[in-house]
Amino acid sequence: MKSIFQPADSAGVALEHSLILTNGATVSDYIRTSRAADSLRDIKITPRFLPHADGSCLIECGNTKVICTASVDENVPPFLRGKNQGWVTAEYGMLPASAASRMRREAAAGKQSGRTQEIQRLIGRSLRAVVDMEKLGERQILIDCDVIQADGGTRTASITGAFVALQIAVGKLLSDGILTENPIREAVAAVSVGVVNGVPLLDLDYPEDSGCDSDVNIVMTASGKIIEIQGTAEDAPFSLDELGKLVALAQKGIGELLQHQQNALSAA
Repeated sequence: MKSIFQPADSAGVALEHSLILTNGATVSDYIRTSRAADSLRDIKITPRFLPHADGSCLIECGNTKVICTASVDENVPPFLRGKNQGWVTAEYGMLPASAASRMRREAAAGKQSGRTQEIQRLIGRSLRAVVDMEKLGERQILIDCDVIQADGGTRTASITGAFVALQIAVGKLLSDGILTENPIREAVAAVSVGVVNGVPLLDLDYPEDSGCDSDVNIVMTASGKIIEIQGTAEDAPFSLDELGKLVALAQKGIGELLQHQQNALSAA
């Protein structure tokens, strides 16, 4: 059986810039000091982090920490009733004290922000892209991603952790005999890349993200297929050639994240 973590062939990534390892006082002088330009932050995925969820994990990407859970619901949305297929959807939120200044709870405000809605839709799309809904059957899996500490890259960390929670929940359905085939076609992970002071960087933390020339979030499968690219020129527009280099840089990082996922699931 083909592993859901089967990697794509990759020629690797060559960075054309070297970093001077000193820390500037302003955004315009900022350069990375703690790791190489093509390195991820320290990654840790703790599976089965919560006892009551069908699947869960805590994902830590440097100082960004997200609790991801997957809950199986033996019902589907009304638009799918009687169609013999399932659904995967997601919700996302940040704890009030997850950032430097307290964020008001969206429940208290009476509505979700546009950012929250955008991110949870992205998480749902990313997971649905790797799930065979007919094999899932007429049920849905609800993903919850709760940011407990934010230092950049919360949406990409949420996608990477959500896949682990999803796989654990599906594994439970399989072991309980509810499913006979694994509906997950392959693994998926996500990472941010960007250009800071002309240097392409992998896995941006908050200072890098807030002061970058360009910022791109990339969601990719284990076979190297792209699910989504969200790219913005924060300062200077970037060329197609530069985008290609950022995608290659992201593919390197996603390959490493896939290995972290696999290790976590092996320990689950």
